[in-house]
Amino acid sequence: MADGLPHSLRSDARDNRDRILEAARELFSAEGLDVSTQRIARHAGVGPATLYRRFPTKEALVAEAFAEQMWHCGTVLDEALADPDPWRGFCSVIVRLFELHVRDRGFTAAFLSAYPKVLTLENTRAELMAKAGELARRAKECGKLRPDFVPQDLVLVIMANSGIRAAEADQAVQASRRFAALAIEGFRATPGAAPLPPASWTPRLTPAT
Repeated sequence: MADGLPHSLRSDARDNRDRILEAARELFSAEGLDVSTQRIARHAGVGPATLYRRFPTKEALVAEAFAEQMWHCGTVLDEALADPDPWRGFCSVIVRLFELHVRDRGFTAAFLSAYPKVLTLENTRAELMAKAGELARRAKECGKLRPDFVPQDLVLVIMANSGIRAAEADQAVQASRRFAALAIEGFRATPGAAPLPPASWTPRLTPAT
């Protein structure tokens, strides 16, 4: 064998990893990032030692669990940047990201939280915010986005959107779409609109322990 391990052992290790990630996504989505690694291990049907062999820190588990969602956010922004109408692209980002985040509480917390030990998560977030900043610049240039918008405002409304709760998932999505429409109207450049207070802070959620 290329790695010196029997095929069955390698297969078991992959299965354990997949079960851990699936359990983490389910619990993070339902309850947020405060779920303990011990609960994740039990939900996955593995021992804590097995989990820690695959993911030595909770931060590493969070980063891997939400890698696909981070990639999806990047795709949403890339498609918006490719739209010849910057304002339409900007609005599509609001609607699509709101729906993505309202469906998954854990991803919202991971997206907004600081995990300095996980460079891949931090770097991906920085890349996403840079794309959002470029999209906002274009939307301002075409005169549709209010000139005092800053990228932190996008983080702010995502945080607010994450507070939407409903008995049924479809109801939460419907409420999120309405909130997206309200946010878009708030961001629209309107003659005579009162200026926003200065953005001298960076909204963050507290990392899970």
